[in-house]
Amino acid sequence: MKKQVPASFLLQHPAHMLAFGFGSGLAPVAPGTFGTLAAVPLYLVLNQLPLPYYLLMLVLTFGLGIWVCEKAAEALGVHDHGGIVWYEFVGFWITMLVAPPGLQWVVVGFLLFRLFDVLKPFPINWLDRRVNGGLGIMLDDAVAGSFAWLCLQVLVRVV
Repeated sequence: MKKQVPASFLLQHPAHMLAFGFGSGLAPVAPGTFGTLAAVPLYLVLNQLPLPYYLLMLVLTFGLGIWVCEKAAEALGVHDHGGIVWYEFVGFWITMLVAPPGLQWVVVGFLLFRLFDVLKPFPINWLDRRVNGGLGIMLDDAVAGSFAWLCLQVLVRVV
């Protein structure tokens, strides 16, 4: 059972607010799904960026994620607490890189990312078990986002 986290934890440090996805990680069930849902409106804004800036945003949010996830995990004393969902944001944003416009593609990207995040096929499961710290927390979801991105790009070309 995951350790319950009070909402006040988010206010103890800005890293906690980001790590818990602006509160979406406090959802009592499926915090990863709620974290990904919370990433959608931000994606709709970030998607307006020119491609080089979107790529820069991905690099910066991944790097920031290493730090905020590590900080929150240390404060909680749990390596990868279920409420830490910043990696869901970044993983979804990776999935949606150069996705065509349209709500249907956002839904398909969301579903693909959640599928890879939940099933964790190799090497995602290997990374999840073997890489520790903030990098480990972020890396498996970045790879899940990359797998989902690849599938989305194939679907875009086939459909």
